[in-house]
Amino acid sequence: MPEGDTIFRAARTLHRALGGKPVTSFESVFAALTRVNDDAPIAGRTIERIHATGKHLLMRFSGDLVLRTHMRMNGSWHIYRPGEKWQRSRRDMRIVIATADFVAVGFNIPVAEFLSEREAAKSFELRTLGPDVLADEFDSEQAIANLRERWDSEIAEALLNQRVLAGLGNVYKSEILFMCRINPFRRVQDLTDADLTSLVEESRRLLKLNVSEGLELMTTYGGLRRTTGRGNPSDRLWVYGRARLPCRRCGTPIGVQKQGRDARLTYFCPTCQPRDGARRL
Repeated sequence: MPEGDTIFRAARTLHRALGGKPVTSFESVFAALTRVNDDAPIAGRTIERIHATGKHLLMRFSGDLVLRTHMRMNGSWHIYRPGEKWQRSRRDMRIVIATADFVAVGFNIPVAEFLSEREAAKSFELRTLGPDVLADEFDSEQAIANLRERWDSEIAEALLNQRVLAGLGNVYKSEILFMCRINPFRRVQDLTDADLTSLVEESRRLLKLNVSEGLELMTTYGGLRRTTGRGNPSDRLWVYGRARLPCRRCGTPIGVQKQGRDARLTYFCPTCQPRDGARRL
């Protein structure tokens, strides 16, 4: 699933290509979007702004219209020049938004809806989001308070809750907990304020690092996410996807375990992140 950094980069790229430009054509396989287009055509409207809010991508058009998309597991946006061959099959197309200079194609997007600005402000999916890790106005104190409200949750599950902290996904969950040396199966109630502060601050720092200008992409996926700071692509992550390989800090085989209601895989080092909470230096 795309995490907050990939959606942020996708929105930034889409805005640079399409922002301020009039739409020349619109197409979608979603009946609800097509009905809106039939009643009040998208073509002729100006794309005023494209931005990310957590894992949601919002495209704002003139005439009081907002397109909200969510990628879930497999969705992505691509940018092409008019007439350029698509990298995905047309059967995977869900939305096409064209301007004179670029064509944006949404592939395998499972969630898409048109909203008025008022509806967007009242949207349950958007209104209930926790502080967005990548937002300029990020509220770290609120994020910590939200974590404390989930006192009986395992910390890895709490970090994935978008109502607690918007933007983190399964990769960052495992990586941030390792970097902060916190066991993913500990309950929030057993963590100190310093623990929670370090998790929130590291989340912000790491996602901001991974949306730096040097990582600009033309799709929502690029495989450039790094947490170790190392240049070799094979060394870019600390624990995620490295089950049974030696820990980059201590050499202990990395563990992996299903966790939570959705049985998401959690990667961790049993030595660097002990369940008893004792720090291993």
